[in-house]
Parts: sequence; structure tokens; C-alpha cells
Amino acid sequence: MLYLLNENLEVMIEERGRVIAIVGDQAHVTAERRSACGQCNVSNACGTSLLERVFGRHPVELLAHNPIGAQVGDEVVVGLSELGLLRTAAAAYLVPILGLIIGASAGERFGGAYPEIASVLGALGGLVLAFWWLRGYSVAMAQRPERQPVILRRLNSRVSVTLNDAP
Repeated sequence: MLYLLNENLEVMIEERGRVIAIVGDQAHVTAERRSACGQCNVSNACGTSLLERVFGRHPVELLAHNPIGAQVGDEVVVGLSELGLLRTAAAAYLVPILGLIIGASAGERFGGAYPEIASVLGALGGLVLAFWWLRGYSVAMAQRPERQPVILRRLNSRVSVTLNDAP
């Protein structure tokens, strides 16, 4: 994983992948998931390592902007905004937790004679609202061009050979 600045002087995270389909000016790119588990000393006792062994590694597929005109079969480098990834990860982790805490607090505060039950129901309601907000947030972020993955360059150049029947 390398880092690079794009034309807006934004740090980009790079990942290698292979183009599997072209749709207009977009390309479907598949990449193997990589994990740091092989470099960790406690990989035998780690939950992430255990899940990877049980479920295996499956390739991830994404739709990336294709300004370089990559074709099916090309091995490419895809860039993703580091700031966008950090914001999305922060929202995905923090919003549900905040929904639980705020919902539980509101339920306990306004629960009347049964504050414990109201607290649990408030926490569940807060979690549902948090996921509903995250759905809208992810749809809005997916439509912003600066948050889209982009193909930065080809790693291989395809060679085309034509054979002639001429003597």
C-alpha cells in the first residue's frame, strides 16, 4: 500500500487490481484482500486471523473512475482518498456507538416507572436511527466524485501481435 498526492494535493491510498469489466468511463476492478495477519506475532490468538482462516479471503470488487482508458485484463493501480476513507470509517464506527449511548440515555431519562426497559428500547431505537443515517451518508458520499476510487496507472502493457499469412 503506497501513498500519493492527487491533483488536489490530497493523499491517496493505492491498491493493485485487475480490470474485469468496462462500463462507460468506469471500470470494475477486482483486488485481493490483504491482511497484516502474516506479520503479527499473535496471529494464532487473534480473532481477525481466526475469521480469515474460517471464511477465507475473497477478492473485493469496486467501481473506479477510468481516466486512463484501462481495458479488461489490465493490471492497474487504484487510488482512494485517504481523507474520505478515514471519514467513512469514523462515521461507520462512531455513529452507531453514539446512537446507542444517546438512545439509552434518553430512554432512561424519559422511561418513567421502568427506566431499564426504556433504556434498552431507547438504545435499540438509537442504533436503528444511526444505521438509517449511515445509509443516507454512504449514498451521499458515493455520489461525490472526489470520494470515488480512480485508476491511476497501468502496471502492465498488453502486447498485441498480428500474424500475416503473406510469404
